[in-house]
Amino acid sequence: MRLFSFIFTLLLSYSAAAVDLPQESRVPGGIALIPLTGLNSATAPSAWYKGNRVMVLPTTETPFSQQASWVAVIGIPLSAKATKDQLMKADGKSFPFQIQDKEYEEQRLTVTNKRHVNPNKQDLARYKREKTEMVAAFKSWSTPQISSVNFELPATGRFSSPFGLKRFFNDQPRNPHSGLDIAGGQGGAISAPAPGKVVAVGEYFFNGNTVIIDHGYGLTTMYCHMSRIDVKIGDQLNTGDSIGAIGKTGRVTGPHLHWSVSLNNTRVDPLLFVKQ
Repeated sequence: MRLFSFIFTLLLSYSAAAVDLPQESRVPGGIALIPLTGLNSATAPSAWYKGNRVMVLPTTETPFSQQASWVAVIGIPLSAKATKDQLMKADGKSFPFQIQDKEYEEQRLTVTNKRHVNPNKQDLARYKREKTEMVAAFKSWSTPQISSVNFELPATGRFSSPFGLKRFFNDQPRNPHSGLDIAGGQGGAISAPAPGKVVAVGEYFFNGNTVIIDHGYGLTTMYCHMSRIDVKIGDQLNTGDSIGAIGKTGRVTGPHLHWSVSLNNTRVDPLLFVKQ
């Protein structure tokens, strides 16, 4: 009986080991870190925001550790409005929070493949099928043991298009840029920024050759426009493992890696997870 109690206590302390947190930025496309005050259970509370499950982590980082044993790590949509209070719920308790406005710059690109700007019916049908597959990957939920949610950069190169840009293709407005573009050159190496499992691999209409990795607790990363894919669905990756190579497949104006980070099925600024 004593041995069982000791093992249970050991497992409990291991599962609640503090995890390094990403940078907080309470703006559209950013991250909110919400201490779950009053919820001091031994296991992580179940938290939800806008219909999606939210990452909840134990923490010893101040000021969060001074307020609660657990902190919710929430991805804020680019479409969120500062005029409205945001609301997260955890174990039946409401946690309202506010965000600030952020004005992102414009980017105007010329795309020579007209169907990548104005798709035909067949293209749209294909895109809808592919979007369903990608959203299923973004919503994947796993519970691996993690010690940090901070990333290494997946490729070397200049940042050619930052996150959040208001985009115009051939002067036509489109959705904001939901990732970070790294112009590393055709064939440049792409590597896993953190441990994770490959949950989607495909050749998509807009994104070209694409890989999606599940890092646990609703945190996924996506890699687009690749010239080569070195992984398959189900592969378990460690930091630095090869994913493939930079290319110019899909809707592009030149070779680059489009890297996106999704948290609770919400695309957020990848650099909030990069400490260097």
